[in-house]
Amino acid sequence: MNDYAFSLEMGVRDYECDIQGIVNNSVYQNYLEHARHEFLKTAGIDFKAYALQGINLVVVRAELDYRFPLESGDRFLVGVNLRRESRLKFAFYQDIFRLEDRKPVLNAKITGTALNQRGRPEIPVQLEQFFETREESA
Repeated sequence: MNDYAFSLEMGVRDYECDIQGIVNNSVYQNYLEHARHEFLKTAGIDFKAYALQGINLVVVRAELDYRFPLESGDRFLVGVNLRRESRLKFAFYQDIFRLEDRKPVLNAKITGTALNQRGRPEIPVQLEQFFETREESA
């Protein structure tokens, strides 16, 4: 497993599995989103507070490569890295590993931006400062 800016351990719940007994493909996006939100919270970026101010952090592209299915009861780790992609876009590079054997489950690149109160792309000051701080420490 790689070094990540943030990681979160989670577990598969029975109701997340489909008729085949494996996690439904759409559920992985929930896992990824939860890990992204938790990562942002640790950086002092409150997704909900932004939304209440009329600033929305949105996904504009999701690329997921499924490697191995999780099953009910599996424990897994979601690793998160964040990279500035352009003036108005950023990307979360995320991986999921089954904890039992460190087996790679999924690799994802989730590209996002922020929309201001007028619905126009604009990176909020706090998020801009977060990127600058990360670039300086790299």
